[in-house]
Amino acid sequence: MSSTRLGRVQLLIMQVLWDRGKATAREITDAINATEAIAHSTVQTLLRGLEEKGSISHQEEGRTFVFYPLVEERKFKQSATRDLVERVFGGSVGNLVAHLLQNEKVSRKEIDEIRDLINRREQK
Repeated sequence: MSSTRLGRVQLLIMQVLWDRGKATAREITDAINATEAIAHSTVQTLLRGLEEKGSISHQEEGRTFVFYPLVEERKFKQSATRDLVERVFGGSVGNLVAHLLQNEKVSRKEIDEIRDLINRREQK
């Protein structure tokens, strides 16, 4: 699977599956519709595409397909982040962090958490 190459709605589907472990197409549609409107047929089409990519699989329970992720969320995030750093920031994690700190709203709490992570990393 090219794990860093998921569309926005494909990622929403994966997030539902990561959160729940498994779900039917209807359950996925309902979960996504809690925050934004999406047609059930669109979810079904995207599920087939995710299955073709090797991101998910399914098991049959009666006449219902129950989908589950084949890719761990942690591994996806790691791969997607590495891809972003390489393609957009020339391989520099520092450039990514600097960009985020300069251009995004970062709360005092988040800055303190980042500082704690840096301090722990330096102690290794």
